[in-house]
Amino acid sequence: MTDLEADLRKAVRGEVGFDVTSRALVTMDASNYRRVPLGVVAPRDADDVAAVLEVCRSHGVPVVARGGGTSIAGQATGTGVVLDFTRHMNRLVSLEPEARTAVVQPGLVLDRLQDAAAPHGLRFGPDPSTHSRCTLGGMIGNNSCGSHSVAWGTTADSVSELDVVTARGQRLRLGQGWAGAPTGLRELVDGDLARLRTGFPELPRRISGYALDALLPEHGADVARSFCGSEGTLGVLTEAVVRLVEAPRARALAVLGYADEGAAAEAAAGLLVHRPLTVEGMAADLVPSAAALPRGGAWLFVETGGSSGSEARARAAQIVRAADVLDALVVTDPAGQRALWRIREDASGTATRMPDGTEAWPGWEDCAVPPRRLGAYLRDFRGLLGAHGLRGTPYGHFGDGCIHVRVDFDLLTRAGIERFRRFSEELAELVVAHGGSLSGEHGDGQARAELLPKMYGDELVALFERAKAVWDPDDLLNPGMLVRPAPLDTNLRFSVLPRKPVDVAFGYPADGGDFSAAVRRCVGVAKCRTTPSSGPAVMCPSFRATGEEAHSTRGRARLLHEMLAGELVTDGWGSTEVRDALDLCLSCKGCRSDCPVGVDMATYKAEFLHHHYSGRRRPAAHHSMGRLPEWLRRMDRLRMAPVVNALAAVRPLAAVAKRLGGITPERRMPRLASVTFSRWWDRRNARGTGDLVVLWPDTFTEHLSPSVGQAAVRVLEAAGLRVALPPTVHLEKPPVGDGSTVALDPVSLLRGRGRVCCGLTYVSTGQLDRARTVLRRTLDLMTPVLQTPAPVVVLEPSCAAALRTDLPELLHDDPRAARLASRVLTFAEALERLAPDWRPPALNRPVVGQTHCHQHAVLGDTADRRLREAAGLTGDLSGGCCGLAGNFGFEKGHFEVSRACAEEQLLPSVRQAPEDVVVLADGFSCRTQLEQLAGVRGRHLAEVLAEALAQQP
Repeated sequence: MTDLEADLRKAVRGEVGFDVTSRALVTMDASNYRRVPLGVVAPRDADDVAAVLEVCRSHGVPVVARGGGTSIAGQATGTGVVLDFTRHMNRLVSLEPEARTAVVQPGLVLDRLQDAAAPHGLRFGPDPSTHSRCTLGGMIGNNSCGSHSVAWGTTADSVSELDVVTARGQRLRLGQGWAGAPTGLRELVDGDLARLRTGFPELPRRISGYALDALLPEHGADVARSFCGSEGTLGVLTEAVVRLVEAPRARALAVLGYADEGAAAEAAAGLLVHRPLTVEGMAADLVPSAAALPRGGAWLFVETGGSSGSEARARAAQIVRAADVLDALVVTDPAGQRALWRIREDASGTATRMPDGTEAWPGWEDCAVPPRRLGAYLRDFRGLLGAHGLRGTPYGHFGDGCIHVRVDFDLLTRAGIERFRRFSEELAELVVAHGGSLSGEHGDGQARAELLPKMYGDELVALFERAKAVWDPDDLLNPGMLVRPAPLDTNLRFSVLPRKPVDVAFGYPADGGDFSAAVRRCVGVAKCRTTPSSGPAVMCPSFRATGEEAHSTRGRARLLHEMLAGELVTDGWGSTEVRDALDLCLSCKGCRSDCPVGVDMATYKAEFLHHHYSGRRRPAAHHSMGRLPEWLRRMDRLRMAPVVNALAAVRPLAAVAKRLGGITPERRMPRLASVTFSRWWDRRNARGTGDLVVLWPDTFTEHLSPSVGQAAVRVLEAAGLRVALPPTVHLEKPPVGDGSTVALDPVSLLRGRGRVCCGLTYVSTGQLDRARTVLRRTLDLMTPVLQTPAPVVVLEPSCAAALRTDLPELLHDDPRAARLASRVLTFAEALERLAPDWRPPALNRPVVGQTHCHQHAVLGDTADRRLREAAGLTGDLSGGCCGLAGNFGFEKGHFEVSRACAEEQLLPSVRQAPEDVVVLADGFSCRTQLEQLAGVRGRHLAEVLAEALAQQP
């Protein structure tokens, strides 16, 4: 391997990675399979590709081309050298609107092409659900389709010419009329015309095998089309000329409700005469909530287009009239359509968990039958599942007869894997019996190539092998795919994971307490690799800032998988590779909501840091900021705030303090409040006679922004609520006092005053033993509160999220933890639930700012949006993450990434806002980032409302 690496470094200008991290990131795609490569190369151009092929051929090492790594059949993995086209060869070379063509490099993400084509009224027809991260090269390799294939066909239908480098370095320009055909290909076809004319089933989604029938004279001897779907086994694509289609000016979405999936499948083919853009189907068990959908147990999503909104709506209405449905809904609002399409697009992830939490896997993800036979096929398919004791939830492209399904295969035991094989063999026979294709979209890969003789017969498969030999006589390119395939039950990615549960600190309730199962959640659909223009998501800010796979949620999950496997990452929790990949995780929890399978990398990071630094010296930042609540309480007891603020203003002293504390020099230290929130509280007279709420004095409100707490008290009391703070001593019995008096017992007096704490800073730095101690002490203090019906109002979103999620998952053995988590309300939720008749003052001003990432991921902002609307605060807040994220943006080495995250959405939205705008930022980190990077003062919603109340007569 050393010689290979050295030769590659001499030969190519792009990056060559033979390190553990580079290899670990590409051991898997979105399939059930895993292969460990020797190295990864990111070529800069076609010359680099040719150089890699020459070096690898001389060493006898195979080469695998990889795009977004979202393939579901295993074809984007390999044991030799992996070519990563996403880093450099990712450009849109040119776009010709009049000719409706574009020239693209293989690493270009589909949505980037769509963004460039849209201003010209054009688009690329095929659009897989992974459109925000899949690449054109991968789409050509798999002959991808997507939901609009009933209108615009497959990728092969949109390809004009392809530039390809063969395994032996020949550069070919593929096109029609035998253009670019390698020597011997025409003779192979001419010698077997009869078999090629009769051996391929006629159906819109026949992706399996090589498309040798495209080389028939009556089909124009189209070498480029024949190359599509070859899964990187014939040559390496370096550039493509693709055709674009005219995009409808307006669209409408008809959602048709049926009793069950069988009825929806039977109806789908009959709708094609109306020339819809999509006919997508899914059943109720894939829908988190059917509230937005019409009545039914299964639905067809039928999109129509037109030159105007009324024309698109009229076509949708016509389809509704023609369809025999239980109920129907026509949506013309673009935002409403996007929300509904997200349900369908996330199915590839949500389908990996059955309703009872059982894991489900690809393998038979996308076989296809003639659309008119779909209903009958689904009935037989359900019967076969039942006969094997398996469950799955079909969904997908009903109009094309292409079904996606994830099945609850047991891929961890020998008996389960044997059943996986038997089921696969019988299902292949069933698909063929219905005149179908083993693959209708995602390719054969390792998952289905072994079964191609059932579909095509031995003689046609032998012809495939001969075609492969013409293109790649040395079997250098992606061996084991399509021809001479590896068995479908080998190289399974689960086989290397530990069979016994790993000893961990968190409870992982959704994964049965098994950390391995939690890591297995990542199936590789890579929604974490999207960019801002792809939608209002938070996940994954560090990837959006760096573009590096290691800084995506998927990349980190892959490294954790390899850490558990112990083959590539060999030092377990002590791994520096995993530590470095997690270092730029902001713990924003965006993946908890945005990832279709609910990967929670913030929790995994805390778990890893807990084990990694057990018995090791921790970074200084873990002590300075991870134990921030302790330092601030000590300073308060000693009345040190004015002294600390004065010293922090002396630059040399501040520089020394930052260096000792592991704090980046670019940051200014926040000023401490001279009077904490609790001291202010102790000096006032309690007011309010209504329902009792307990206001949580989080560390940031208490010591750094007490004005937020003061404002919240004023608003809550104005709404008629009675406010109290949590006890500061351990009370033996209730009730909670009136906010100024409490009943004491002698033992508690000896213990001294304590403060509740959500443990956030300890959790985020992986100090989980300390976090548990702090949280148990908090539960002791809060026990009297939990014996009353009083809710707990938390102003800082990150602290509220910690109490709702980290607390019950870390103290899963203490029933009080779940009780406290269930009591937590945000400021807006408290007003909405406890004072529903109260009306806020009317401000009638525009707002700008950002929804806190923990609010987006854990808490939800529906109540906040309604409160803003009631107060006349107009406009939407941006998404994303502010980039400061508690201690993250203050830690040494994180400043540039922190600033890049803020520059993505938050700072531009503030700079472009009008002068009279209200800048909202409920999180202390968000307000600090705005102040330090933009010189703008952001305010908590409570502060804005309290100010308006003070101005009222």
